[in-house]
Amino acid sequence: MIEFINIKNFKTLLNAGFPLGTLNLFSGLNGMGKSTLVQSLLLLRQSYERNTLMNKGLLLNGDYVNIGTGKDALSSFSEQEEIIFTVKWDEMDEPACFEFDYQHDSDLLPLRKSGIGSQSENLSLFNSNFQYLSADRLGPRSHHQLSEFHIRDLNSLGNHGQFAVHFIAVNGAKTLQLESLKHPKAVSSTLLANLEAWMSEITPGLKINAVAQPQSNSASLSYSFIQGKETTEEFKPQNVGFGLSYVLPVITSILSAKKGDLLVIENPESHLHPSGQALIGRLCTMVAKNGVQMIIESHSDHLLNGIRVEVKQQKINISDVNVFFLQRDVCSAVHASEVMYPSIDQNGRIDCWPDGFFDQWDKNLDQLI
Repeated sequence: MIEFINIKNFKTLLNAGFPLGTLNLFSGLNGMGKSTLVQSLLLLRQSYERNTLMNKGLLLNGDYVNIGTGKDALSSFSEQEEIIFTVKWDEMDEPACFEFDYQHDSDLLPLRKSGIGSQSENLSLFNSNFQYLSADRLGPRSHHQLSEFHIRDLNSLGNHGQFAVHFIAVNGAKTLQLESLKHPKAVSSTLLANLEAWMSEITPGLKINAVAQPQSNSASLSYSFIQGKETTEEFKPQNVGFGLSYVLPVITSILSAKKGDLLVIENPESHLHPSGQALIGRLCTMVAKNGVQMIIESHSDHLLNGIRVEVKQQKINISDVNVFFLQRDVCSAVHASEVMYPSIDQNGRIDCWPDGFFDQWDKNLDQLI
């Protein structure tokens, strides 16, 4: 598990530290730098996968993220032409320091120092215990891509969830890795049964039909619904609402996780009703309690409140939940983000509410009354 990250001179983060727990929620107004922490992890992983991290440098453009060139990556007001990521894993005695020199027009920043060696294979950021889901996930469609390599070798749903349907088709009958994630109304402990049960809290009575079709190099997806004692005919995803297909890879990634995994998910609540957003917060808390590290970027107060309820009900230790709020002073002469660390107490209360931190509901209510 990653215990701590310090980012120096990368985009809007001149020098920012992030002490991480098992459940980590990042928030902030648009353009304030909350995605920068996620991007730093993705840069390290894509550089590792492309064999540049250990002996060449930081690859700015690849399968996970596209930053541009050095001028896009270096903080505008940095005093040194260098980018440094310092990461402390609980598997390592000392922090690993990754230092890169600056090149204005290059998408490969030269390596000055790499802080890991053979230990990298045991770190979730670099092995198959890693899952990343972008905010740019696939919308409703009947047919999805197949990839034996991604779902079997990488255990990946794809950065955009494009292999989630294939993953469900292959692994739906397998038992959950974490028994505590079993839904009380699930008919069995299989991935598919629990996926249907949890998603039925978003859309009642949902049934999922995912079938791999190697002959056409695709996987098909359709939904049906329990209606009384009967089940409806199958419907195309395009005809049952955007939110279901958008959240399908999110809940699949959570339910298929195992202890020691690292899940990085951007806006997991997108296109969901408030109760569905709160449910995602609850699921994130449940899986984090079982040793899966979650890094979540979200704008949803409902997701945050779902987490707070779980804390108050003692479903997770408060020491395992970290909240980060990023802001920037537009009156400052320096274009850089500031990190604040609101904390949740044992009653689910938050100790500080900086302006813009999930407070729009209160602001609007004040005007209404």
